[in-house]
Amino acid sequence: LLKIDPAKPLPAVSFGNSDAARVGDWVLAVGNPFGLGGTVTTGIISARSRDIHSGPFDDFLQIDASINRGNSGGPSFNLAGEVIGINSAIFSPNGGSVGIGFAIPSNEAKPVLDALRQHGRVDRGWIGVQIQPVTPEIAASLGLTDPMGTLVTQIQPNGPAAAAKMQQGDVILSFDGQNVGEIRELPRIVAATPAGKLVDVVVWRDGGRKTLRVTVAQMKREEQVASADSGNGQQAGAAGRVLGVQLAALNADLRQQLGLAGDIEGVVVMDVSENGPAAKQGLRQGDIIEQVTRHKVSDPADVDRLVQEAISAKKPAVLLLVNRQGDEVFLAVKVGKA
Repeated sequence: LLKIDPAKPLPAVSFGNSDAARVGDWVLAVGNPFGLGGTVTTGIISARSRDIHSGPFDDFLQIDASINRGNSGGPSFNLAGEVIGINSAIFSPNGGSVGIGFAIPSNEAKPVLDALRQHGRVDRGWIGVQIQPVTPEIAASLGLTDPMGTLVTQIQPNGPAAAAKMQQGDVILSFDGQNVGEIRELPRIVAATPAGKLVDVVVWRDGGRKTLRVTVAQMKREEQVASADSGNGQQAGAAGRVLGVQLAALNADLRQQLGLAGDIEGVVVMDVSENGPAAKQGLRQGDIIEQVTRHKVSDPADVDRLVQEAISAKKPAVLLLVNRQGDEVFLAVKVGKA
């Protein structure tokens, strides 16, 4: 964003509504490739909401109008002459255009420009949670008909989510009236929400929907958005037979061996069968199982009992809360036919 003092009014382009752009719509990309001067290329919108892993707020328009070095920062126009994107990146194995370019949607850029103009910085909303995707197995274990929303794995103490009584294991389905279809949608929605705003958050908990009221806070500059990615063992009954794991109670020796803090409680995974259901979902030797089906466990017998209860209730999967080197993650392991 540049501030200039022109001698007379300058012609300017206007932003369009990028949300109205559809796959197949024609676009014109303008830029200065290779220092040649103003250049226009044409193409169509190939896809919307592309995540190219450049940051937590990715939501690019993919276009096939030629974009080369020097095009970045140039506008993408619709046929009405409105700017619906800002050319930003290309995918290329050789450094030249291969017809896969990415533009920041105008509706994503406008709030950033407004914030820079008014405050000189961009402030983003924050609620203090870590999240992970809802897989089909996790959805089935929680009673959701389809994989939807995003699963809360950790809640920061004294954060907005904690103050609103959000719980570990909640699935966030909507935020401030906007549906959360998948994990990457939530960081963008929260970040775009003004600090201090009181919003309704719909979560899935204990087999039903519950609405929480959360006051969004301002993300601190250092905050990063997180998503969430054997001699003394015993072959537990249901756990060993169904999950394919060897477990042991967490004692002082194991705590020291694994370097665990004193406040971590659970059951140690001593071994994982290579082709077992638990291994297929990513459970590893040295993981600490803290919960099974939302119930805390402290010895292998607890895991046995809860897994057997899940089988008796004909649940297709059992939900585990696992602590891995201080990070907590949910895993849904199949125990029956889905």
